[in-house]
Amino acid sequence: MLKWLAVVLVALLALLQYRLWLGEGSVRELADVGQRVENLEAENAPLRARNERLAAEVVDLKTGLDAIEERARNEVGMVRSDEQFFWVPDAGDGEAAQ
Repeated sequence: MLKWLAVVLVALLALLQYRLWLGEGSVRELADVGQRVENLEAENAPLRARNERLAAEVVDLKTGLDAIEERARNEVGMVRSDEQFFWVPDAGDGEAAQ
């Protein structure tokens, strides 16, 4: 009887070891999931940085007129009534065309 108990316990131990190393939720699967998490975190890092920049720009646009003025100058080319605008072409463009 003790012999059968030992065989059953060894078989149970082998089954548990199989599940630990190769079955569902195994050590290998845990390592794969950890690697996928690291890859996704690496992909998300630039997106988080972009979101933070956009959020800061939204706050700046909501609170200050300086950001609105800067956008109007850069994107639309607006100038104040008391300013003079001088456009100087880039010297590098002329050399590249020749």
